Parts: sequence; C-alpha cells; structure tokens
Amino acid sequence: MPLTRDEEIADLLRSTRIIAMVGASDRPDRDSYHVMRFLQDHGYRVLPVNPQITGEHVHGEYVWRELAQIGEPIDLVDIFRRPQAAGEAVDEAIAAGAKAVWMQLGVINEEAATRAEAAGLQVVMNRCPKIDIPRLRLPKIEQ
Repeated sequence: MPLTRDEEIADLLRSTRIIAMVGASDRPDRDSYHVMRFLQDHGYRVLPVNPQITGEHVHGEYVWRELAQIGEPIDLVDIFRRPQAAGEAVDEAIAAGAKAVWMQLGVINEEAATRAEAAGLQVVMNRCPKIDIPRLRLPKIEQ
C-alpha cells in the first residue's frame, strides 16, 4: 500500500537527502521547475532527469538522461510523468537502487506501485512534496 498517513510521509521526507526528479523541466511554466526549486530551498539535493534536455543545467544541477547514469545513492525518485509512463520511471528507480518513489499529483499507477513495493521501495502516489512539506511543518533539511 502506498504511504498515506502523515507520520509515514513525514518520516520518508525526513530521511530523504537526495532526490532524482524524473521529468524535471527547465521551463518556468512547468510545475516540476518550481517543485525542484522548492525542494532545493528546503535543503534537498535534487538531480534532474530528462532525456530531452540532457547535459543542460536546471537550478544549478546537471540534467541526466536516465536514473542509471547518476551513479550515486538516490533516496527518492520524484516522478513528473503521465500515469502510463510512470511505470518505466518506477522500473528505473528499482534498478538504480532508490529507496522510494513519489508519484506527483494526478500520477496514479497501481501496477507500478505494486512493483516498487515488491522490490522493497516505499511508495507515495498522487501527492506533491511542495504541498506536504509545509502542511506537515517539516523543518529545512540540514545537509
């Protein structure tokens, strides 16, 4: 079952330091652009993943083509993809050894969530950390 209780979500966010954002955008009109900046301002390191802008930089971070390229431990994969495309991102998160996946608002893929949980990942679905962090009154992460 995806995490739904406030305590579970708060624990996940408190234990997270490095977030890979699949579907990160360099366009200020996209939600992922603003969520990435919010997470950085809150103390997380956010590694953008987007094959369309690989090699560019978003908010000072190099944009990776895929999760497998990152080469460092990933605590959480934040997925900004259509629900039907979220499964591929979840499979990449499993292969990359991520500890959790977070599917953004409107991203609901029960099959992908089941695969992630079976692989031992925590799952959050149809939520946004930019909403949950202030709502849960979580302090800034100290690196």
